[in-house]
Amino acid sequence: MSELSIRNEPPLAGSEVEALLGALERLRGYLLWKCGGLDAAGIRATLGPSSLTLGGLLKHLSAVEAITFAWKLHGRRPFAPFDQADWDDPDWHFRVEDDDTPESLEALFEESVAQGRALVAEAIAAGGLDFAADVSDDEGNHVNARRLVCDMIEEYGRHVGHADLIRESVDGLVGEDPPDDRRP
Repeated sequence: MSELSIRNEPPLAGSEVEALLGALERLRGYLLWKCGGLDAAGIRATLGPSSLTLGGLLKHLSAVEAITFAWKLHGRRPFAPFDQADWDDPDWHFRVEDDDTPESLEALFEESVAQGRALVAEAIAAGGLDFAADVSDDEGNHVNARRLVCDMIEEYGRHVGHADLIRESVDGLVGEDPPDDRRP
C-alpha cells in the first residue's frame, strides 16, 4: 500500500504481516482524514481543558514514526527533520508552531509514514516480523518488529480517538468512512 487511505482495508484472510500492516495503514489513513482539509484555526483547535490539537497529532505521530522505526527498530538516528529535534523539550512534537500550516503538517505526516513504511519493509525483508529490533530491555532482550508494529497500531488507535473528538468539535465531521469527495 503506497497511498494513505482508509479505503485500503486489511485483507480478510491475509498473512500476519498483511493483517498487521493493513491495520496500521488503515489507522494512518483515518488520522489523515480526521486531521485533513482544515484551515489554520482548525488544526489549532482544542477541546475542553486539553491542549491537544489535530495539527499536534499529525506532528506527534510523524515523530513517533521516526522514533519507532528508525531508532527503536534499526538503531538509527530518527530521520529528518526529527534528527535535529530538541528532545529535551518533552512537548515540542505536540505543539503547532506559528510557521506550521495544515499543508506542511500533512506533508510532514505523509513523508514520515513513507519513511516508516520503508523501514518496516526493510526489517521484514531481513527477518520477517521476528526481526530483532535494536532496542532492548535492561536484560538485553530485544523487541521484535511484530511488537513495534503492534505498539504503533495501539498508538494510532488512541490518537485517532482523540482526533475523532477534536474534529467533531471543529466542524461536526463524524463517522468512520469519508464520503467519496473527502478521501484523504
